Amino acid sequence: MSRAFLVIDVQESFRQRPSWRTISNPAIVDRVNQLVDTARAGADLVVWILHSEPGSGTVFDPATGHVRLMDGLVPRDGEPTITKTSHNAFTTTNLQQVLTARGVGEVVISGIRTEQCCETTARVASDLGFDVTFVTDATATNPIEHRDAPAGRTVEEILADPRTLPADEVIARTEYALAGRFATIRTVAQLMVTTAEPVAASVGG
Repeated sequence: MSRAFLVIDVQESFRQRPSWRTISNPAIVDRVNQLVDTARAGADLVVWILHSEPGSGTVFDPATGHVRLMDGLVPRDGEPTITKTSHNAFTTTNLQQVLTARGVGEVVISGIRTEQCCETTARVASDLGFDVTFVTDATATNPIEHRDAPAGRTVEEILADPRTLPADEVIARTEYALAGRFATIRTVAQLMVTTAEPVAASVGG
């Protein structure tokens, strides 16, 4: 079964927000590159996905110049870059067609944010019939404010609020929600090992 690695929203937009300093995984680029190297070594497809909000004036507005991959992430020829305007990577794009045309049956998900665009994409992918592998340690997110919190607070105020959900709890809840229902949870190291095993076997045989 053919496999595709989806890199979701690892883009400069997030680094422009004050909340970036609360990100759960500052080394997200390194982790994603490990996955991408694994994909390429196994001749799997890599799909780069960006989030765009045209005309919004936010860091997700293409006019700001921030809707681009973070430094250190470099697509190769033949690796599609897809721009979405919804939380999941399917609804407003041709991603499903791209995957189907390549005979892809499994998607491996990484990116920003764990519980938002990554989790939503995993759920939709599962509903569309793909096997889904969710690589939690190649995702990143921020603490989440309580639903009744006032708007416009500083990062310090958000973190000081006991009702704020810490990033590690956000990530744990995503894993609980996805595992056994929508996705298989894996680590970068586990993916690297499973990709290397067939290569080692063929060399020894």
